[in-house]
Amino acid sequence: MRGRFSKMRSLLASLLIPFSLPAADLADAQQRFAHGGYDEVVQLAVDGIHDDAGNVEWPLLLGEALTATGHYAEARDALTKPLDAFPYDLRLRFAAFEAVRRVGDAEEAVNQLAEVKRLLATRAWAYRTPIERVMLGRILLLFGADPKQVLDQYFDPVKKAQPDLRESWLASGQLALDKNDFALAAKTFNLAAKKFPEDADVWFGLAQAYAPSDAEATADALAKTLNFNPNHTGARLLLADHNIDAENYAEADTQLNAALKVNPQLPAAHAYQAVLANLRADEKSEKAARAAALKLWANNPAVPHLMGRKLAQKYRFAEGAALQREALKFDPAFLPAKAQLANDLLRLGGHDDEAWQLAEEVQKADPYDVVAFNLTSLHDAIKNFRTLTSQHFALKMDPREADIYGAEALKLLESAHAAITKKYGLELRDRTIVEIFPDQKDFAIRTFGLPGGAGYLGVCFGRVITANSPASRPGSPASWEAVLWHEFTHVVTLTLTRNKMPRWLSEGISVFEERQQRGAWGEQMKPRYRAMILGDDLTPVSGLSGAFLNPKTPAHLGFAYYESSLVVEWLTQKWGLEKMKRLLADLGRGMEINAALAAHFEAIGKLDAEFAAHAQQLAKNTGPQLDWTPPGRANLASAEAADKFLAENPNNFTALFAQAQKFLDAHEWEAAKAPLKKLIALYPEQHDADSAYSLLARAHRELGETDAETATLARLADLAPDATDAFARLIELATARKDWPRVLDYSARYAAVNPLRPEPHRAAAEASEATGGMSTAIAAYRTLLALEPADPAEIHFRLARLLHAARDPEAKRHVLLALEETPRFRAALELLLEMDGQSSAPARVKKAAE
Repeated sequence: MRGRFSKMRSLLASLLIPFSLPAADLADAQQRFAHGGYDEVVQLAVDGIHDDAGNVEWPLLLGEALTATGHYAEARDALTKPLDAFPYDLRLRFAAFEAVRRVGDAEEAVNQLAEVKRLLATRAWAYRTPIERVMLGRILLLFGADPKQVLDQYFDPVKKAQPDLRESWLASGQLALDKNDFALAAKTFNLAAKKFPEDADVWFGLAQAYAPSDAEATADALAKTLNFNPNHTGARLLLADHNIDAENYAEADTQLNAALKVNPQLPAAHAYQAVLANLRADEKSEKAARAAALKLWANNPAVPHLMGRKLAQKYRFAEGAALQREALKFDPAFLPAKAQLANDLLRLGGHDDEAWQLAEEVQKADPYDVVAFNLTSLHDAIKNFRTLTSQHFALKMDPREADIYGAEALKLLESAHAAITKKYGLELRDRTIVEIFPDQKDFAIRTFGLPGGAGYLGVCFGRVITANSPASRPGSPASWEAVLWHEFTHVVTLTLTRNKMPRWLSEGISVFEERQQRGAWGEQMKPRYRAMILGDDLTPVSGLSGAFLNPKTPAHLGFAYYESSLVVEWLTQKWGLEKMKRLLADLGRGMEINAALAAHFEAIGKLDAEFAAHAQQLAKNTGPQLDWTPPGRANLASAEAADKFLAENPNNFTALFAQAQKFLDAHEWEAAKAPLKKLIALYPEQHDADSAYSLLARAHRELGETDAETATLARLADLAPDATDAFARLIELATARKDWPRVLDYSARYAAVNPLRPEPHRAAAEASEATGGMSTAIAAYRTLLALEPADPAEIHFRLARLLHAARDPEAKRHVLLALEETPRFRAALELLLEMDGQSSAPARVKKAAE
């Protein structure tokens, strides 16, 4: 094969003397190309050029086939030689431009592009065929034309006039991909797939469109791509990309080798190999792979851009940013590198001004780039955030939320800093930057570049933490304190390992440290997780990072966090924290995770087996006397069937819950208590806010059994840190008993989940006032005012009274604000007269009130 292609230049120079093959058929050759028969197509195209010299399709096809197999120099000759015969063919001229650029001939690329511009300036009117109109649109996009106009005037009209021309669909879909509009790309390629069901390029476009959001659909589209074209290098590269994300580096190698077998010169494949070498701390191999990627085009900006993008996805933001700067040095107008650099700098922290400027430059240069548009819109949305600082943190928040719980957030973060840095022996030099977003969309854009990520409460990039505020999750309460503790733990472990740790280990340590700080924090064993462990969903330790990449459901993602924390807990309990710290140190030096685990614990195969046995035993010990077998649908189809099933299976978890719910729905409160008490007795560690404890408390309340209700809710509150309904009821019950310490306790727990509700602050103020905690009461009333309560006059008055007692001159402002709201507020008038040193005789107050 090598000898045949070494003669290609001389063959092309003499109009490509044909091989002894049957007469070439263009449609047949194009079909063979579509299915990956590139070597055959080269031979057929050589024949076609000889037999049908006046048909430009043959040199175009030859150039494509040579390019697909990595014979870039030969492809350049195949596409530039015929230009004398086809001087006005726009497609051939543009293909020649791409071919000479691909071999790094910058001067000739400029010349060819100048010819393309000249043709556009002098002969645009002549290019009227549908495929020429598509090419015109592609070229105009390269020259900075408005993408919407290109769609409206070129691609869409061609699709309408000649819907069977695949090029118009591919061009439209690629434009959407280039602008990061994945929804539009998916729509376009889905329509195309109906028209061209066996077109590998269409299925590959669909795979790219689904890649950021739907792993299952991506896998299906890639399978179809390779089914129709086993030599599709783009599909191999995308598979390699996903396997790198999943830390399945051996499979990534397999896919890259398959791509390089088709095209040994493929720059992207060599760039991915350089990334893999970097992740394996193999500097020599990384250098060699990078050199191979830039062998023909030494200043190809796509190579450092790809390497930097993948390293950034592995949280190597400093390395990623350096590579994007290199890409921009190669080509200052290469917008993908500029956009990626903006994101990298935002995640590094301390470079925000440059990052926002870069994002603005990308948005101005390309107003249709979705990520750049989102970033500039985000900048406008958060430019008025307030920054609160402490010794180790810079906390950026919405000003209103900063007034409400900013000080508490800083206090919590400093506590986490003191505990976690001491435990892991780390001294952090720089302040950690924490950004809390009241709008989930803004959090997603800041974190991922695009809307989405609804399941994430917070993300840590190293020195920078982003988090959702309680305002962004009104229907899904979660402890913001636990979230910040979790994310700060990431700061410590990522710093210790220089961001060179697998995701499962980082997440596992963070969840483990949540539970260490407060037993009810973090993911806990629950019925769903028990079933997953004892079923087919337990992931081996060696493959845990993949569990985060493609979870089947949100529950599977939660289970990945839980399982990872179990692994960390097991390793730490069995071998000790010091070994875990040494493991992190070795990862920071570049050791591969399985090798590090073997060095400090046991060989990965043995760890997989022993941990599986450990997790299964934990699951079996969860409600061990309960029957966890799910009843068949028929067993619960009617009340009679359910009663019969429960009589035969008296400890069945599902049946007991169903019976309790049936009694509650019928308001048979006393009857509901028996199955609920049995569930609690057999499974006391129920951590969900809607567990049997919650249902039993409701039954006690309806029966007026206040003491029993209080005891049940107190146990629920200890098990479920986000049970705000339980906290609210416990506050109510404790207030009625004037049990002020408990009011303060449950108010604090409530505010740790949702500090944006007035109830916990009002209760804390009242309890503090009753127990003489004046400073705490003053702070609670101030927070209530920031929440814009329905009774501001009363709050201003109470605050004024406390401030006056503390001889704070601000007291008068608040009593005046109370009177501004309610001019005849008698108690406020009395307080104002008292402040002014006047008598508060009833007659004077009455007159003032009138």
